[in-house]
Amino acid sequence: MDSPVRQHSLREHNLALVLRRVATSARPLSRADVAAATGLTRATVSTLVDDLVAGGLLCELDPVPRAGVGRPATGLALSPRGPCGLGLEINVDYLAACVTDLSGTVRHQIIRHVDQRDRPAPDALAAVAELAADAAQVAVAEHLPIAGAALAVPGLVRQHGDGGGTVHVAPNLGWRDVDVPAKLGELPLRVENEANLAALGELQAGEPDPEASPSFIYVSGEIGIGSGIVLDGQLYRGAHGWGGEFGHLTIDANGPRCHCGARGCLEQYAGQDAILRAAGVPLTDPAGAGPAGLDRIQRLAQSGDPAMLGALRAAGTALGIALAAAVNLLDVDAVVLGGSFAPLAPWLVTPVEEELATRVITAGWSRVAVRPSALGPEATVVGAARSVIRDVLAHPAAWLATQP
Repeated sequence: MDSPVRQHSLREHNLALVLRRVATSARPLSRADVAAATGLTRATVSTLVDDLVAGGLLCELDPVPRAGVGRPATGLALSPRGPCGLGLEINVDYLAACVTDLSGTVRHQIIRHVDQRDRPAPDALAAVAELAADAAQVAVAEHLPIAGAALAVPGLVRQHGDGGGTVHVAPNLGWRDVDVPAKLGELPLRVENEANLAALGELQAGEPDPEASPSFIYVSGEIGIGSGIVLDGQLYRGAHGWGGEFGHLTIDANGPRCHCGARGCLEQYAGQDAILRAAGVPLTDPAGAGPAGLDRIQRLAQSGDPAMLGALRAAGTALGIALAAAVNLLDVDAVVLGGSFAPLAPWLVTPVEEELATRVITAGWSRVAVRPSALGPEATVVGAARSVIRDVLAHPAAWLATQP
């Protein structure tokens, strides 16, 4: 049943409307500009802007001289000292933290390469909490209040209504039914699948036009493979929030056993470890420097190593087969290669495009674009931080309610 719009609900809606209009504008807007663009009265806009400025979400710029008569208009912009988002990531071979301001600009980022395979979940969570504390200190030093934190993990996540979440399974971490608390210290914490957060970051990176409604599949390549599905500008989560487990699409039912328990999953053909195995490269550095990983794949490919070039082509072919099935099902406009697939795009794009051209039934009428992530390998942790900011911009009244 529809319910009436209460006065406080109307104010919440209008606060978000005004803030979004300023945030998505290519130039500073005056209060009169905002009123004209939103259809609100100038008096209403002035009151809302005063609240947003007082709450640290907007700032007023120096007046811009006018060519004609009248007083110069004061421009509005997102406050550079407004609330920031803290993004955190636990992945198989690294931990990461990132702080972004209201505009989405990265103000601090750190990546710590530590192998997390079979590391007890409490130890990994404690380690990422240390990174979070370091990042929070940087934010405080720059006078950026932290609005909240988002933690990205490579697994099936059920979010809790009060924050936190349960990681039901993260095969490559060895996690099963791990409860993540709703707070990290004093900060509210949300836990989310890593590819979903990366897709949200990618969406925000490409949405200066509020009328745009992109549809794309973001494929995140690490040790495992995940995906975020964006349809008409909205992240598709599935019935339980578990959509996008792209790495476990079957390429060969009789293929090698996967960590998930099935056989022939895509990540056994196109994940980092799979590429190294196919090229005959040990999974650990012979000098004892830890996981070989992405850097070694890149070095060998750049040097023209035939075995590595063949392994990358085979990985791109498997990736293209899986993507073609997804495109036929979802009818998206683009495929975005993220995570380790972004720097490997020079070797992956061609075989992926070849498979899409052959297998996508609509390829003759509508070409699917294949491109590397605009955010590069750091898309997940940046997307995590930006997801916090996205919530603030969508619900500014909630932030204002926390301010003295």
